[in-house]
Amino acid sequence: MSTQLNTSLPTDSSASSRGTAWPNWLREPLLHFIILGGLLFAIDHYLIGQKEDPNTIVITEEVDDEADELFLQTYGRKPDDKELTALQNVWLDNEVLYREGLSLQLDKGDDMIRNRVIFKALSVIDANVKTPPYDDKLLRDWFENHRAKYDEPARYDFQEAVIAGDSSEATIRSLVTALNSATPAGDTNADLRVFKARPKATLEQSYGADFAKALDTVPVTEWRAYSTREGWRAIKLDVITQPKPAEYDNLRGVVFQDWNDATLAEQRSAAVKLLAKKYTIKLEIVKP
Repeated sequence: MSTQLNTSLPTDSSASSRGTAWPNWLREPLLHFIILGGLLFAIDHYLIGQKEDPNTIVITEEVDDEADELFLQTYGRKPDDKELTALQNVWLDNEVLYREGLSLQLDKGDDMIRNRVIFKALSVIDANVKTPPYDDKLLRDWFENHRAKYDEPARYDFQEAVIAGDSSEATIRSLVTALNSATPAGDTNADLRVFKARPKATLEQSYGADFAKALDTVPVTEWRAYSTREGWRAIKLDVITQPKPAEYDNLRGVVFQDWNDATLAEQRSAAVKLLAKKYTIKLEIVKP
């Protein structure tokens, strides 16, 4: 029996202009993540194999394999332990909703399409979800506790000189010496890449944390050799745009919507966790 994924994970390109990077999804309620884009795993043979015991949910090795493959295709690497656990929890929430949907016969007339059954079950939960009382102080406190979502981060303009082939430390340092001596990049057989307004989070992902940290201490308009996670690089920092703190009064509507979304998502997640207590959860994964 085949295994099928219907999924959409957040990527760097979908991060908000306020500087939220994709790993922040790990800090959001899982059901919120499902509603915003959804991680809907469909393990066909698993569902068939569980018919004899509808109150037992087994997280199998196939679930981890699907999560690994999805994450690799989206981010170019395997998930770490924390990310994998979060993906397992998302799958488990979906499985609970699917079981509840079947028990409520929400699959009738829907040809047993798993993700539709899940969202039908979630709509039943939504009927009991509502915005709690709030005031300006509560929203201000929430804003301060989540300020990283709203503050404009420092941004960096820089250039990188790239030589095809040899990128050893000696070669890169020789290139840097030539460039700082006003030798045109074309005469060094190097190609120039220009980067504008790059936030530190993306620099850490591309070059490593040490490189991103070093940019705050080096002079501008000077070529330097850096050891990065991808090897030695010749880079010249042009401009640092300083971070800009967000103003609550300018973002109150956005803050309310974010708080409301998070609060309702927590209510949904709590409702699913309560439903999950009806089931016996087993983990059948052999760690290497």
